[in-house]
Amino acid sequence: MGTESPTALPVDGEHDALGLDAIRRVLRTTDVGFHMLLYHEVDSTTDVASRLAGAGAPEGTVVLAEAQRAGRGRLGQPWFSPAGVNLHVSVLFRPAIAAEAVPIFALAAPLAVSDAIRMQGAPAGVRWPNDVVLDGRKAAGTFVRWAGAGDVVDHVVLGAAVDLNVGRPALAAALGRAARGVTSVREATGRPVDRNRFAADVLTRLEQWVQTYRRRGPGVVLRAWRSRDALAGRLVLVRTASETCRGRALGVNSLGGLVLETAPGVIRAVTGGELVLEA
Repeated sequence: MGTESPTALPVDGEHDALGLDAIRRVLRTTDVGFHMLLYHEVDSTTDVASRLAGAGAPEGTVVLAEAQRAGRGRLGQPWFSPAGVNLHVSVLFRPAIAAEAVPIFALAAPLAVSDAIRMQGAPAGVRWPNDVVLDGRKAAGTFVRWAGAGDVVDHVVLGAAVDLNVGRPALAAALGRAARGVTSVREATGRPVDRNRFAADVLTRLEQWVQTYRRRGPGVVLRAWRSRDALAGRLVLVRTASETCRGRALGVNSLGGLVLETAPGVIRAVTGGELVLEA
């Protein structure tokens, strides 16, 4: 156990809190979770995992937190995650991949989260660039951060923030109109989620997807994404720093870009930006 700050003491796992022993009892991994840290509160589990990576932490190191002070939605949008009801987790990997391969490697995170949600009985899909959705509403966001020299990747941190047991009234009170685009696993299934088992399921499936990438190649991971793509066929608008693109989403390409048909027979890919769904 470690401490992130004087106020970020390891939690004890009592009652409905996350607990390392409870997670380990149902964890089915080889490397992921062998080293695991759990905090009451951090700025970001990805920040902590990245610092540990720089200090030489081994692959499979896991950082969990009951709450995050600096959690933000994509492009800095408001994000609501009260302590003690959701999942905030990041995992360190040291894959032997080039920088251009990171976007497809990172798809392991939303695939793992969608697997874990499906194990709860809810048909989760994925949405470019990094969301997990239920009935078109966001239930989780995933994150990737990597470091290296030039094209050589030293480490990759994959993270996730999953809305598990937060209720509709709390979402509405905190997010206002924006709550219409957000949901939780509990809301989708009608029952509370065992957060320790869910965390173990995410970690187990994440290791499996990373192993799949290494053993069978990125194409298998990309095909799995495409089979769950909740955006395919939708009319979307993507705003980047320099332009706005509107078109029909055709899927994700081998570099992790969103492929759009912007006019009949006109195909292009965008690699980042703010996504807006159109009617």
